[in-house]
Amino acid sequence: MYRNSSSRPRAVLAAVAVAQFVVALDMAVVNVALPTIRSALGFAPLDLSWVVHVYALAFGGLLLLGGRACDLYGRRRLLILGLAVFGLCSLAGGLAQAPWQLIAARAGQGMGAAAVAPAGLAMLMTTFTEGPRRIRALGVWSATNAAGGALGVLAGGLLTEYAGWRWVMLVNLPVVAAALLLIPVGMPADVPPAPRERLDVLGAVLATGGIGLLVLGFVRTDAQGWLSTSTWTTLAAAAVLLAAFLFTESRAPAPLLRLGLLRGRWVAGANVLVFLAAAGQFSAFYFVTLYMQQVLDMGAAATGVAFLPFSVGLIAGTVAATRIISARSLRFALVPGALLATAGLAWFALIRPDGGFLTDVLGPSLLTSVGAGLVLAPVAAAGTTGVSSHEAGMASGLLNSARQLGGCVGLAALATVAAHRTGAGSDPAALNQGYSLGLAVGAALFLLAAVVAAVVLPRRRAAAPTPRTAPSAKDQLEGTLS
Repeated sequence: MYRNSSSRPRAVLAAVAVAQFVVALDMAVVNVALPTIRSALGFAPLDLSWVVHVYALAFGGLLLLGGRACDLYGRRRLLILGLAVFGLCSLAGGLAQAPWQLIAARAGQGMGAAAVAPAGLAMLMTTFTEGPRRIRALGVWSATNAAGGALGVLAGGLLTEYAGWRWVMLVNLPVVAAALLLIPVGMPADVPPAPRERLDVLGAVLATGGIGLLVLGFVRTDAQGWLSTSTWTTLAAAAVLLAAFLFTESRAPAPLLRLGLLRGRWVAGANVLVFLAAAGQFSAFYFVTLYMQQVLDMGAAATGVAFLPFSVGLIAGTVAATRIISARSLRFALVPGALLATAGLAWFALIRPDGGFLTDVLGPSLLTSVGAGLVLAPVAAAGTTGVSSHEAGMASGLLNSARQLGGCVGLAALATVAAHRTGAGSDPAALNQGYSLGLAVGAALFLLAAVVAAVVLPRRRAAAPTPRTAPSAKDQLEGTLS
């Protein structure tokens, strides 16, 4: 609909990048403020984690639904709706007076983000054709996504210490406003499909319930434990719902997720790769933050500032990846990037109780972040290679789901591994041992990602395949306008 048209694709890219920035920012900005939030609102110790978990639960559980909805009801419409919900819930969170109010606001933010993330990525896919222009656009999207996640730690620390914890929620409002202002400038109205396909309601219920229970089962292991009846009951229920989802989708005339997408090596390989990379990257954020605060005894603001090199490295890596894959291939950035992140996390695993920022954090931060940045832009391009425009939201929702699930599952598993190593000890030496082991396992996950990039992904990018079914009227119209 937008390709090679006069709809100002740079404005589309700007709006999508700003929207993705605020989604990524909110995944990290709250973490540093949790101790202050607990004191201010009177959270019980076991309830405090829900400020983080409920966002992941709503976001991860609704991504497939959000991706398919933007294909059926319009990417522009879903992007605006998601941003509006996200902004209103950020305001509600900033004004919260009780724990349940903040948790409800965080759930609403996750719902809004589940519409924004796939709608934005799908918008880029339909605005820029496969090739150098899309690669550059995805590079910008990946850089802002990386910057939002990394700068979230910095913003959370500074805002908590100097402005108050409420501003870790209210800071989203001007960013959301900027994205909403850019949308009418750069994006024409959605063209509805004709005839309009109906949303796969049964698939949506099964996918949302299955993914939600899967995330819930993993994130509650910090309180319930891996061997508890509650954990295994939740995970078993998730497995049943997801199996039913796959069975339903294989027979649905208009599925929420067309299983044929996963037969392509690009889409399947990219989703496995991003799952592994997200598990390693999210865990690195988590353990390094705890190491600086609980072992090195750094304050919230100092911890946030200490993540600046990580932010710079992520952005530099994504910029370099864009140039590499424009000149060479996706695998030429993915494999070295994953190996570089592996080396950085292995270096991180050498942290010491009597260490310091310059000796134990700075060097591995730069190495890990540049490597992760080299992975981010190519994996987004790989996961959307060969996908037809009328399934852009579907592929975007799938890729974002894999990333979110990788982060939740990986972080829960590695946190348990670290806690087992730490045991009952709470002194810096015991904590250091646990964090070190968690970072070492994160390095192994990035090594597996490098293997997937080298073995599973094709050596050459193929042209977009002919759809299995005839194109819809929307696709024909998009082809005419392009």
